[in-house]
Amino acid sequence: MNGAFFGDLLQTISDRGRKLLTRRTNAVTRSADFVVLCEDLLSGRGEASGVALAREILNRYAALTIGPRTAFFEALAQQFGPDQARMEKAIAAWQANPNDTTAAEVHQAAEPRRQELFRRLNLAPGGTAALVRMREQLLDAMAHRGDLAVVDADFVHLFSSWFNRGFLVLRDIDWSTPANILEKIIRHEAVHKIDSWDDLRRRIDPDDRCCFAFFHPALNDEPLIFVEVALTEGIPGAIEPILAEIREPLDAGEVDTAAFYSISNCQRGLAGVSFGNFLIKQVVEEISKINPRLKTFVTLSPVPGFASWLKRERQSGSSRALTQEDIDALSRLDGVDWWRSDETRELVEEPLRRAAAWYLLHARNARGLPADAVARFHLGNGARLEKIHFLADNSENGLKQAYGIMVNYLYDLDDIEKNHEAYAENRTVVAANAVKKLARPGPAGDLIPVSNKA
Repeated sequence: MNGAFFGDLLQTISDRGRKLLTRRTNAVTRSADFVVLCEDLLSGRGEASGVALAREILNRYAALTIGPRTAFFEALAQQFGPDQARMEKAIAAWQANPNDTTAAEVHQAAEPRRQELFRRLNLAPGGTAALVRMREQLLDAMAHRGDLAVVDADFVHLFSSWFNRGFLVLRDIDWSTPANILEKIIRHEAVHKIDSWDDLRRRIDPDDRCCFAFFHPALNDEPLIFVEVALTEGIPGAIEPILAEIREPLDAGEVDTAAFYSISNCQRGLAGVSFGNFLIKQVVEEISKINPRLKTFVTLSPVPGFASWLKRERQSGSSRALTQEDIDALSRLDGVDWWRSDETRELVEEPLRRAAAWYLLHARNARGLPADAVARFHLGNGARLEKIHFLADNSENGLKQAYGIMVNYLYDLDDIEKNHEAYAENRTVVAANAVKKLARPGPAGDLIPVSNKA
């Protein structure tokens, strides 16, 4: 109700502001260049006319095609950076008299003008959603225009504040949730595709299945991120039993483990703004209240970069992760439907698990971080690498991206903060001893320390 009232209030202010705008020279308003309108918004002081002008700019932006949009992003990068004259003056004042006041002026002068532009555009009705969409289109443009990264950095800076955990609302998603939200859950599921409404119901309706999502007051009925949870007896080692069409739900007294088997972001325009760590921690708190018997909190996670890495490693001619015997055995993976052969499965299982352990413990990207994106996410959130499972996902996508390998990351509530700090400060991969023993020793001077846990 409060959100609706605030929206109506903004709309009223905007409507009154439009009347004020029409009192200006109509010819100027009609012929004003898009960028000039943005300058006008930045230079204006009136609240009503500012809201109206912000709405006008966003309406015009929404009608732009790809070329003009890219030109607008280019203008944001080139013309809406810091005010050079103001910054030089502020730096000179600080050098002459360094104190809190002059330092604050340097800080304010160094802020790109486009940040204030985005703040003022956000005043328009629906401004937040429009800016999230704008950033999504900026990401598309950045595929060919690296010079636009400065604009993207300002979006991420502002969105990190606007979508701070304090503003987010956790909601339980069940079969009574409005259909328009459920449709978005189906559409945005990014890990294990939801094939139908019946499939969705199997995931959210039984007592041993849960789904939770974060929402923001400025984005009505638009989930930001959601997690699907299976309540199980013991740590699950495969996805098929969780997603099975026919199964017998477990009673509350039978379950002891909560398995997070899918986490999906719904707003591409908010990429780079972290919600997952808060989501997992709060979901743990919520389901612990519902069922105090739950003692183990794990994921059943894909390993999306493993197959492509393994192919390169097999062809490298000097693999540090694989022996020649492993390479010979793993050549069976090139066969059609290799996983259907008992002989092939037996031959490749241990070499494949050993390779996966090495990949997760030692492979890294250009920044010295774990090569696997899912690993970076969970290790950064304080989890430890617990188990590696062979042929845990026999779907087409699971076989394509990881030869069916899936892993468990364990969220030990007593160790989450310690693990997070170890990863953040030293890039330490906290792993169970069983996983460490699977892999060949890492290379000398490895940038990723490995911490053994029982």
